[in-house]
Amino acid sequence: MTEAQTGRLHVVSTPIGNLGDITLRAIETLRSVKAILAEDTRHSRPLLARYEIATPLEAYHEHNEASATPRIIERLRGGESFALITDAGTPLLSDPGARLVRAAIDAGIPVSPVPGASALLSALVGSGIPADRFTFFGFLPRKGPDRAGALTAIASLPHAAVLYEAPTRLADTLGAIAARGGDGREAVVAREMTKHYEEFRRGTVHDLAEYYEERPPKGEVVIVVAGAAPRAPDEDALRQQARQLRDGGASTRDIVRLLVEEHHAPRNLAYRIAHE
Repeated sequence: MTEAQTGRLHVVSTPIGNLGDITLRAIETLRSVKAILAEDTRHSRPLLARYEIATPLEAYHEHNEASATPRIIERLRGGESFALITDAGTPLLSDPGARLVRAAIDAGIPVSPVPGASALLSALVGSGIPADRFTFFGFLPRKGPDRAGALTAIASLPHAAVLYEAPTRLADTLGAIAARGGDGREAVVAREMTKHYEEFRRGTVHDLAEYYEERPPKGEVVIVVAGAAPRAPDEDALRQQARQLRDGGASTRDIVRLLVEEHHAPRNLAYRIAHE
């Protein structure tokens, strides 16, 4: 079957709050497809009404994706195109859709992303925390070793962590990160982004945990935690490593390079140790 004979699955980003945050391409795509696959059809109807999009809505969510996916794939194979949307933002980021996208790819059906609003990226770029590298955790497990492992990872990451959290669990999650050694880390809680009561509250993880313990928030919440400060290098360990390298025949230049690249020593420190 050639691509021209199949339909196309469009993964379409929709506003995270302000209905004006939708692209022209997203509107055109939603108008052109056979049906729109929505996480909650009731939630999506106001957006479609705002832009006079009359395309039929079909429910596609975590409770029916296993049974609905094969049927949708067959329709895509038959030449129908669909748009996949979530309640807000970019699909697949802590939302249903990964199963359908994977099935479409496996079936040789083209998948086209239609980019737009994202709570993850909006919180990150508005936080003021370095965003050149980050890890997205989505919603954390509510309990058990998976939750403990994620919290420990967040508290020790050398770069930013971004996670979603329910407002009722915000203080507990911040407190748990603080208890694992992240208490003094810079953090931002982004709440109700793009909406009337949008708020970015900044402080240490410890201070924010205390604040929200006394003032439980409302609305959608994203937490951004800055990376842990790099630890000071152990100079004795670096000297021992330098001696081993020298005994193995490494040149002074190679010792400097290896101390910097493999042991993350500052270049001036590596240079000094290599010449001792």
